Amino acid sequence: MGGGGAGGFRTGTGLSVASGTTYTITVGSGGGASGSGPCSSGGSGNDGGSSSISAPAPFTAITSAGGGGGGSYPGIAGRNGGSGGGSAQQPLTPAGLGNIPSVTPSQGNNGGAGSSSPWMSGGGGGAGQVGDTNGAGRGGDGTASTISGTSVVYAGGGGGCGSGGNIGGTGGGGNSNCAGAGTAGTTNRGGGGGGGGGCNPGSPNNTVGSFAGGSGIVIISSPTAAVSTTGSPTTSTSGGRTIYTFTGSGSITF
Repeated sequence: MGGGGAGGFRTGTGLSVASGTTYTITVGSGGGASGSGPCSSGGSGNDGGSSSISAPAPFTAITSAGGGGGGSYPGIAGRNGGSGGGSAQQPLTPAGLGNIPSVTPSQGNNGGAGSSSPWMSGGGGGAGQVGDTNGAGRGGDGTASTISGTSVVYAGGGGGCGSGGNIGGTGGGGNSNCAGAGTAGTTNRGGGGGGGGGCNPGSPNNTVGSFAGGSGIVIISSPTAAVSTTGSPTTSTSGGRTIYTFTGSGSITF
């Protein structure tokens, strides 16, 4: 199977907040793992959920789309998303498209196209790279952010199944394993899950299902402290600003 695409990576600076307004925070779940099963059943990897911050007008919601699931046998393409899922092998299928829905600047990249020789499913797209950029089946790397006060890389793509498996992109992308235990995307990094063992024509089963993607995260850095929050965000300070890190859904009122 192809590697899972990373969730969309979006930022906003200089945004105005209104006193007394409650901003709703949604943290998307990672795409769920898929189990092994008969090759004839097919089925792509599962898409991740979207993360967002929203409020009544005139505030414009900021939404990061969930990553697209990886492609699979027989002939199922990678899925579109914040970053696209990697192609399947045997036969090669199209990779999923990134930056779906389209926003500027782009929230992600396409999944990798894979390879026929040697056979290799495509890596999932990452926020900073198309899948396969660092080699066939490798997940695309994510993008670094310093909003938390330190540099952290988010939204790496998952590795695609191939000869011996492939590593995910930096930023929480999961590793693939065609015959054993791969890894899920890192929690609260928005990374794509690793691709599981695909089916070869004539094989009775998909030996290993795909691995789950990592959940999303929403971080707000403000020069003024909030009046109240829900959802138990982590609060810290850096450079005279208060930073609210949501690893689950909630709200914030200034």
